[in-house]
Amino acid sequence: MKYLWITLLIILVAVLLVVAYVKLMLPNTGAAPELQVEITPERVERGKYLAHNVMVCADCHSMRDYSKFSAPISGPAFSGGGDEFTEEFGLPGNFYASNLTPFYLKDWTDGELFRAITTGVSKNGRALFPAMPYPLYNQASEEDIHAVIAYLRTLPSVENTVKVSKAKFPVSLLINTMPVKYNYPAKPDEQNVTEYGKYMATIAGCIECHTPMVKGKPVLEEAFSGGREFLMAGGVVTTSNLTPDPHTGIGNWTEEMFINRFKAFADSSYSPHDVDINNEFNTLMPWLLYSQMSETDLKAIYTYLQTLEPQEKLITVFTPHQ
Repeated sequence: MKYLWITLLIILVAVLLVVAYVKLMLPNTGAAPELQVEITPERVERGKYLAHNVMVCADCHSMRDYSKFSAPISGPAFSGGGDEFTEEFGLPGNFYASNLTPFYLKDWTDGELFRAITTGVSKNGRALFPAMPYPLYNQASEEDIHAVIAYLRTLPSVENTVKVSKAKFPVSLLINTMPVKYNYPAKPDEQNVTEYGKYMATIAGCIECHTPMVKGKPVLEEAFSGGREFLMAGGVVTTSNLTPDPHTGIGNWTEEMFINRFKAFADSSYSPHDVDINNEFNTLMPWLLYSQMSETDLKAIYTYLQTLEPQEKLITVFTPHQ
């Protein structure tokens, strides 16, 4: 019994040391860089394109109208943040998108913004929950992140104080292990279409939604094969298979079909139809934002997706609540 108690004591001390390390020493992605982003018209234009139509920051950091198809932005983009990601949708806590206008960011340095976007560490050193897919933004080039920062600095100030995000235990502890260091990756040349397409698909978050999740972690062996479930008011929405499987994926899609799927929502005559949010299918896919992506970028993403290993997976897109 004596040795049993000693063993239990050692285990308890080890657990407490691990908890103390995770709680007190992490995240450890380094200090925010000393950075002053030069704001130029070219950077602002590129940053606007990325923030609205590729990285779709505007999607979560604006208010969305879930009574319409694809839950388009309601009112001006970046109107003070506040979009909610809560336990109601199966998340391990309640998380709220920040106000990215100068009302909230005026005291942030460019370096602190850079660190938050690329590593998931806030101004005060707090780990951010990856509802914002910083593990993917972590793979964006330094210049593209600078462009986004330059654009955010030009936004009009909107006075809105967002609720404080709070994770449930044990995620409230594990969240400190999630931030990742930034290694300054290069953006591939557009002429290298496949690699450039992979880059654009990554920072656009395609893999984030079109990969199944198990216990909050993506099943990378099934990347892009769809199957991630989202709890909506009307039922469970499951993402589609983007691999080139000819039966259950996009293997039979031509480049033109792929581009037209997006550009259908860019037509000036298109208006999102009303949805009965408690009974009908809706999607979180921000079609209206992605529809403004350039054809060059969409073609590159299509080319990259066609190089993936085909995975046969039949998806039931919508399962209404019983």
